Amino acid sequence: MISGRAMLAGVAGWPVAHSRSPRLHGTWIARHGLDAAYVPLAIPPGRFEECVRALALCGFRGMNVTLPHKEAAFALCDTLTPRARRAGAVNTLVFSGDSIAGDCTDGAGFLASLGEYDPRRGPAVLLGAGGAARAIAAALLDAGCPRVTLVNRSRARAEALAEALGGNIAVADAPPLEEAALLVNTTSLGMAGQPPLALDLSALPADAVVADIVYVPRETALLRAAAARGLRAVGGLGMLLHQAAPGFAAWFGVTPVVDEALEQAVAADIPLR
Repeated sequence: MISGRAMLAGVAGWPVAHSRSPRLHGTWIARHGLDAAYVPLAIPPGRFEECVRALALCGFRGMNVTLPHKEAAFALCDTLTPRARRAGAVNTLVFSGDSIAGDCTDGAGFLASLGEYDPRRGPAVLLGAGGAARAIAAALLDAGCPRVTLVNRSRARAEALAEALGGNIAVADAPPLEEAALLVNTTSLGMAGQPPLALDLSALPADAVVADIVYVPRETALLRAAAARGLRAVGGLGMLLHQAAPGFAAWFGVTPVVDEALEQAVAADIPLR
């Protein structure tokens, strides 16, 4: 039950019905016994700014932002964290009076999902060149990854991203798997309703890590192929959980914990395959 003083936040997207964020934040709210609510907000692309400013005026503490609004969120922020500026997109908004602050927690969430993996261990290969790829590539480079190689259907898009990020980042037409310590799928391939990602992993070193940011299903064909080779496979659910924690702390004043019980609660209605 919530009162008239309940703290409010939500997730904005179009569509947004598929989002697991309400279940995720709702689990944390219940765990900490907060007088709070986190709701899905279906906002059409052309109405994003006016809706966000109205919600801030109505007392919302902030919101998460998902497709297709991350670049629009970046544009309307009064202040941005350094990592949001580097990513060129925002997934977390914090309201304070008339001010809107923006952050991008995707890259940090991805690194946290890798557990004890050290990005300095070796080169990374990223499939895709969209917003998720930019956030993850920036986080890897900033954490000391010696080189990130982007592989994308549109080479021009990958080259533009590489130029924007700078540093030890390259573009290739085919994944240089033989040298990769980390392979990351940042595309929608393998997601429920999308074609599978068909990639021969035989050239990967025996100690390579394979990560897929897709979390529906929890076990993509890429992850199954990695496991069949004896490689460590990391699904996308961990990134979803870890990227959510900073926003929850900013809105509700409690730093939440990502643990197995939370993962089970969020994954309850996500198919394994």
